[in-house]
Amino acid sequence: MGRRWQDGPGRLVVDRGDGTPLALPLEIAASYRARTKGLLGRDSVDGAMLLSPASGVHTFRMRMPIDVAYLDRRLRVVAVRTMRPGRLGRPRLRARHVLEARAGVMAGWGLVAGVTVRVDPDADAAVR
Repeated sequence: MGRRWQDGPGRLVVDRGDGTPLALPLEIAASYRARTKGLLGRDSVDGAMLLSPASGVHTFRMRMPIDVAYLDRRLRVVAVRTMRPGRLGRPRLRARHVLEARAGVMAGWGLVAGVTVRVDPDADAAVR
């Protein structure tokens, strides 16, 4: 069930369990170069960034605190953490992908351990 995405825009869909899925803008970072850069040097992010493949992240040289959601191969959330700049997050053994977003937003999206998300990688799928 390996997923291969390409760098670029997309849409993250969160099934919040109440029958109303939430669609969010997503940036996909699938190449080594894009994953290495991630959110470094940015002051904000619109929606979320997906790093794939990835099992851990760091926030060295980051300008802002971020929420980090670790996803397994089925895109189910394994754990969610908030990280301040200058931290090294410990890798999660079951994680295959990592979502990053502005600190504090994931709880409002309903992203908690056990929730499954969907990734629509098309540029046309980006939230308008």
